[in-house]
Amino acid sequence: MHEITHKPTIGLFVDAFFPMVDGVIVVVDQYARHLMKYAQVVVFAPRASDKHHIDDLPYPVYRSKQIKILFTDYNLPLPWIDHTFKQALKNIKLDLVHIHSPFSMGQVGIRYAKKHHIPVIGTLHSQYKLDFFERTKSKIITEIALKEMIRTFNQCDELWAVNQRIAEIYSDDGTYSMPRVQHNATDMIPFKDDVKENALKKQYNIKNDERILLYVGRLDLVKNLDFMLESLYRLRLKGFKFRMIFVGSGPYEKEMQSLVKKYGLTDKTIFAGRITDRIELSMHYKIADLFLFPSIYDSSSLVQIEAASQKTPTLFLRDTATSSTVTENVNGFFSEHDPLQYAEKIMEIFKKQKLYLKVKEQCFRDLYVTWGDVTEEVFQRYLSLIEQKRTSSRN
Repeated sequence: MHEITHKPTIGLFVDAFFPMVDGVIVVVDQYARHLMKYAQVVVFAPRASDKHHIDDLPYPVYRSKQIKILFTDYNLPLPWIDHTFKQALKNIKLDLVHIHSPFSMGQVGIRYAKKHHIPVIGTLHSQYKLDFFERTKSKIITEIALKEMIRTFNQCDELWAVNQRIAEIYSDDGTYSMPRVQHNATDMIPFKDDVKENALKKQYNIKNDERILLYVGRLDLVKNLDFMLESLYRLRLKGFKFRMIFVGSGPYEKEMQSLVKKYGLTDKTIFAGRITDRIELSMHYKIADLFLFPSIYDSSSLVQIEAASQKTPTLFLRDTATSSTVTENVNGFFSEHDPLQYAEKIMEIFKKQKLYLKVKEQCFRDLYVTWGDVTEEVFQRYLSLIEQKRTSSRN
């Protein structure tokens, strides 16, 4: 353990923040909340699109101007031209910068760190190469954007990846060193209220002989949701009794609802919308028999840890980055990249009841980790880097 002589001030820089919600935003929020035990924490983020939004958070948030990015529900922060934001940053004495995006807010964080000779960490949350190509459909633009992004990350003193697979991907893409693995966690606790569980099932009119399948996250095409719906269509054709619950919202939602009608899944599908209450969300995970996550895009999604917190195992696609921390038939399930085989795998999982019950228990034991444990480890690494930088500056 590093000796703490005073509370250091940590700056977390992110390119999207509340009231929008995605995995990176949740990670930054949980870092900030739990690091407050050890440090002063400040989050630097773009302004909320909703002018009526108020930051009711236990830590300060400094926000910059932003502009809308066409054809997406994301915005581009403009910290360089925001005098108020620049002045606020200038008046704060940070001991360490941790960027959670390589774009404008991340670049501002790096500049601050270089100017003040303090350490800067960059976390590799996403498979940006896949994201760039999905948005542009251009290999040339993707390669140019990736090269620029790697150039930004290589200015950091240390890079963190959310699992070993992502570390290897970025090392192959050109990072100067192999990123350090720092796993994600959850704030969710096991839900224990049978009366409320049964009430929720009744609310959704779920029958006793129906298996409950669940997806939680952004309703975005990059999440491979078209694949999921085709798999559910195959499941319906085979006469398997199920109800599918989608929790979340996003740009693909209307198209999904059209596909649900096309595939004859209307009476088997529930769009629950975005659920921000953590207890209500944990209840949805608890009533589910299986969590479906066929994403190829995700690096290490928080939702698979949340599902594990309620002893709900996940069905992944084989050899995806987000499944790399999971062992097949031990604490999770894998399927080939084919909708028919994905549907057949769902049926197989419930036929092998003894294995299913074993995986339910093991996913909880192996994959459920809390932010309290993770951020204690994170803070010790922060202190080590702060001390290293101070030592090198004196020499």
